[in-house]
Amino acid sequence: MAYTNGNITKSVDWFTIGIYLALVILGWVSICGASYDYGEIDFFSWDTRAGKQLIWIGCSLFLSFVLLMLEDKFYDWFAYVLYAGMMLLLVITPFIAEDIKGSYSWIKFGSISLQPAEFAKFATALALAKFMNTYGFTMSKLKYSATAVGMILLPMLLIVLQRETGSALVFFAFFLMLYREGMPGSILFTGICAVVYFVVGIRFGQELMPDGKTYLGEFVVLALITLFAACLVNAYCKDKGVVRNILIYGGGSIVLAILFSLYVIPFNVIVFLYLESLILVAFLTILSFRKRILGYFFIALFVVGSIGFLYSADYVFEKVLEPHQRERIEVLLGMEEDLADAGYNVNQSKIAIGSGGLLGKGFLNGTQTKLKYVPEQDTDFIFCTVGEEQGFVGSAVVLLLFMMLILRLMALAERQYTRFGRVYGYSVLSIFFFHLFINIGMVLGLTPVIGIPLPLFSYGGSSLWGFTILLFVFLRIDASRVVR
Repeated sequence: MAYTNGNITKSVDWFTIGIYLALVILGWVSICGASYDYGEIDFFSWDTRAGKQLIWIGCSLFLSFVLLMLEDKFYDWFAYVLYAGMMLLLVITPFIAEDIKGSYSWIKFGSISLQPAEFAKFATALALAKFMNTYGFTMSKLKYSATAVGMILLPMLLIVLQRETGSALVFFAFFLMLYREGMPGSILFTGICAVVYFVVGIRFGQELMPDGKTYLGEFVVLALITLFAACLVNAYCKDKGVVRNILIYGGGSIVLAILFSLYVIPFNVIVFLYLESLILVAFLTILSFRKRILGYFFIALFVVGSIGFLYSADYVFEKVLEPHQRERIEVLLGMEEDLADAGYNVNQSKIAIGSGGLLGKGFLNGTQTKLKYVPEQDTDFIFCTVGEEQGFVGSAVVLLLFMMLILRLMALAERQYTRFGRVYGYSVLSIFFFHLFINIGMVLGLTPVIGIPLPLFSYGGSSLWGFTILLFVFLRIDASRVVR
């Protein structure tokens, strides 16, 4: 075996660098369009947003060069040091940061403001890669998996304390990497279930069923818990008889209870569903002891945890989330239509994208963006400028470039011969994918507005530098991979 780090120019993946440069250039053009004021044509002036972004881009190119020139072992040697340093910086940030729209996450260095949360992503990715590359590591052992999850949750908690919820949620992307590295599919399934419970429980929580006694959201979630329990038994215990009993007796009794409430005596069917859930938990627990199969007991815990989550989610929504966060979720779920406040950004963004048509209105010819109808149109909502000025075709080209980048990162991650390189590669891939999915979903009104930038496109040095570091550290690690 031989190392490819003899000549970095030959071993580095130039295809990925080409995609990076294309996205950065298109992002700068979009920032020119989004920040343009009528009569001001000098995009290269340092007084304009476009001019400032050019400085960030220039610094990013220099930074990428430095990252590629460093010895690849540097990232392994100093992974824990970088992680500890970033955690310390996140701890002190709220005490030295200024209040910017209720967030204490930006540190000022003269005229420059940087957001440490953006750089915590690459530090966390490196630390996870180093930890998971240790001898004997396996996701099936609790001491390893719990430590890995703790390394993810720590920066999340510190960033939440800065009142920067959107940036904190990005760290959930690391769980996609954990799944690739052996995290049980049941954990990912549980996460998906939690999202379903939250959305259904909140969206239909106050709607009554035709019997006038039963709340629809609570009923649907409790019914889904029974269905999901049957699916888990089928997947992990392989017992068709138990699955059949849960579906026939559990599902049949729910149908009979609803019919009884509708046509005989109206009553709150939720009470019956609680009793059924209790019986299901007891049934699965008894099966676990009788058949000596631990899977039944874990499924029983899943049922109990699901019910607990349903009510804790309602408490979090009502008591923990800030009023503006509740508003955004309610608007997204269709519970409220507030085009003048919480739903204003999304509504104006959709108007801008829709007005672009097939080919767009042309560079600097957008009306929604030029007249500043869309707030944050050169940062979080930069994609609406692409849609309005370049139309469907331009938007499709941008999304195609992002898709090519993500697929290329997946290919690079899979060709690593060390777990360190693979884990870091999938961490980078997951973060890019999460940002892309949520940001585009925000602009189209498909996901909550949580305020995260579009990678390499949105205005700002912290975001651009953060993604540049993430990407080029991986390219340096890949360039030094072992080849057979």
